[in-house]
Amino acid sequence: MSSAADLTAGNFQSTIDSGLTLVDFWAEWCGPCRMMSPILDELAQECGDGVTVGKVNVDNEMDIAQKYGVSSIPTLLLFKDGAEAKRFVGVTPKAELSTAIQEAQG
Repeated sequence: MSSAADLTAGNFQSTIDSGLTLVDFWAEWCGPCRMMSPILDELAQECGDGVTVGKVNVDNEMDIAQKYGVSSIPTLLLFKDGAEAKRFVGVTPKAELSTAIQEAQG
């Protein structure tokens, strides 16, 4: 069973550089972030190898969050070959994320 990968300063850039990557900026103390966790795990499982789903803990990786202008969480960024393709702020329905992934793939 696939689940969202933990992204850090050490693996973030190499993870987003090629293909599609959905990145969740979150924190352990954030209730809405915890609501997103099962949705992201489901997406990771359903998308398989075609899309990487990752999570950045903003408490541990403040530099990454700052670089991408993340000021509220949860924020989800969809990257295509290293470039930001779409941004979601707040709890986002799974269907909306799936649609954005499909559009980016097409």
